[in-house]
Amino acid sequence: MSEKCFATVEINQDLCSRCCVCHSICPFEAINYDREKDKVEIDIQKCQVCGICASACPVAAIKIAYYDYEQLVSYVDCARKKAGSDTLILMCRGNSPSTCEVEDILADQGLNIKNYVPLRLPCAGRVPTDFIFKTLSSGVKNIVSIQCEDKFCRYKEGTKINIRRLQLSKNVLKQLGFDENVLKVVKYSRKAVYKTEECVGCDKCVFICPYNAIKAEQFSTPRIVYEDCVGCGACALVCPHKAIEVKGFEFDNVLQRYCQAAKAMKTRNGQPAVLVFSCQWSEFSALDNPNNVLGGKNALILEVPCFKGMDPVHVVNALQCGFDGVMGVVCAAEDCKLSEGRDTAERNMIV
Repeated sequence: MSEKCFATVEINQDLCSRCCVCHSICPFEAINYDREKDKVEIDIQKCQVCGICASACPVAAIKIAYYDYEQLVSYVDCARKKAGSDTLILMCRGNSPSTCEVEDILADQGLNIKNYVPLRLPCAGRVPTDFIFKTLSSGVKNIVSIQCEDKFCRYKEGTKINIRRLQLSKNVLKQLGFDENVLKVVKYSRKAVYKTEECVGCDKCVFICPYNAIKAEQFSTPRIVYEDCVGCGACALVCPHKAIEVKGFEFDNVLQRYCQAAKAMKTRNGQPAVLVFSCQWSEFSALDNPNNVLGGKNALILEVPCFKGMDPVHVVNALQCGFDGVMGVVCAAEDCKLSEGRDTAERNMIV
């Protein structure tokens, strides 16, 4: 974590009861109890700002700079009135790109939801139980939580924690005579999409996958072990024929998005046009409303699942399409949630 992040998570020692719930629940062992000082303290070097501790504190002694209880409630109230919807979709950032893919994910589960209030969170585990009841009492009639599959939660315990909280909430609703089905859980993790007819059997994807999720076959093209695939995109980067890509971030799809935008941006107010590729895990709340960040600036932000799958060819194509510059927003090395992500990102940007 950088110096600027020191005040992101704080413990109010006057409110803290020393129950140490935060200490026991932190997936990164970043919270310690100092018996001599009788204080619960956060090791900011280990903290990943997942927010699980703040959502678990029974006395609200832990304050977090963004996505706290008040901000979540305020956002839902405003967004619900604007959208005219009574359905709230909670989404882990890695499962919620700015495309129509969310509706596809829901449709695969038999949920036909077109109009909804989206709430993107760094981790599903940071949603406190009282937030669930507050939103239901304020007019929300259905809550769907799109979560990572258990073994792919990048904050280790986030999915499991949220499952337990939602189950607890269901039990309470049932005891109070309400329909427990107003709360639904959808498990989803991004995967690679493999077009075997395009594969030439070079096995580069087998070599590059940091999770051993692609296996070489003696008499056929490689096989993807989808149970182990995390959708990082490393395989897509090295595939010479685009036979394997990440769902929602296909090369041609991304190319079309920024090339179309470049033409309009070049004619806008004479400012240099800049394309920003941003890792979904490095920006947190900044891109929930990009206009707040880019107000008055001639820039376009495109999210990518991980920079290890960021093809350097996009940089060249962006400049050819008319952009004056290309930037990359990546995680700090110690904060990267995917194996070899930061190292690969640096090599890609150098190229």
